[in-house]
Order: sequence, then structure tokens, then C-alpha cells
Amino acid sequence: MSEMPCPAVPLPMACRPNCGACCIAPSISSLAKPAGVPCRHLDADLRCLIFTSPERPKCCAGLQASREMCGETRDQALTWLTNLEAATRPG
Repeated sequence: MSEMPCPAVPLPMACRPNCGACCIAPSISSLAKPAGVPCRHLDADLRCLIFTSPERPKCCAGLQASREMCGETRDQALTWLTNLEAATRPG
């Protein structure tokens, strides 16, 4: 039996169930969403309702989940993203 080939580009991480950290911690100016407030496009399971829609903001589409960002828990993800928001806040 042969081994499965390894992709040249790492596959994106799957979202952690009931997390939504990337849709809560950062601000999303195009949606007038302040930092720390859940995005209006999250469903009850904290999944993005417009993930595959052209209405999805470019800043959201450009954010790629990573082990560094997501950590081992939702709380670690929220902390990392909150710190990123603070570090990149204008003025």
C-alpha cells in the first residue's frame, strides 16, 4: 500500500466547534462590529452564516486559522486575537 502524498501547501485548519473567536475578538470595520462583540453573521453554533458568500468581508476571508492563532482552546484563541486587535489598533 502506498502512502498518501503530502500536499505542497498546508491544508487550512478546520474551525473548532462552538468557538467563533475570530468572529468575536477582532473588530470588523466594514460591518461596524466593535472588538469583543459577536458578529451578527454568527449562528447559534458560532459558525459564520456568510462564510461562502461574496458578502463576506475581505478581512474575514483573508484571516487564515493557524495553530498559533487558535491555540488549544477557545479561550486561548480569544486571548491571542484580543492581543492582536490591541496591537494593531490605530492611534
